[in-house]
Amino acid sequence: MGSDLRRRTAGSAVHTAEFIVSSARLAELHECSVLLRRTRMRAEEIVDEARALLAGAERLGDADRILSLRVQVEQARQAYSKVLTAYVTICRRITEERQAILQAQMERDRRAGLSGVA
Repeated sequence: MGSDLRRRTAGSAVHTAEFIVSSARLAELHECSVLLRRTRMRAEEIVDEARALLAGAERLGDADRILSLRVQVEQARQAYSKVLTAYVTICRRITEERQAILQAQMERDRRAGLSGVA
């Protein structure tokens, strides 16, 4: 009986620690996503601004400037693509972490004899 009680207490402490770690990891991922969202929005603005500058140079027929701005538009577009990929990756990781937390909670509740129905 005593060993069973210790096992439950130890298991409960482990589950609590795992939940704390998972929650902290989820919070960090969320902070990263906020930063990447802002960066993505700014990168999108930069691409739009570069395209507008290129369109203006094309209207004026400024060949040298057109070549330079085309390179800059492509660089801005590539940077935006990298930021967007990172943002999508972080969002996917957040979803996975949330699912893992919910799954662990459901497993713990199942072991505790809770049906999940209120």
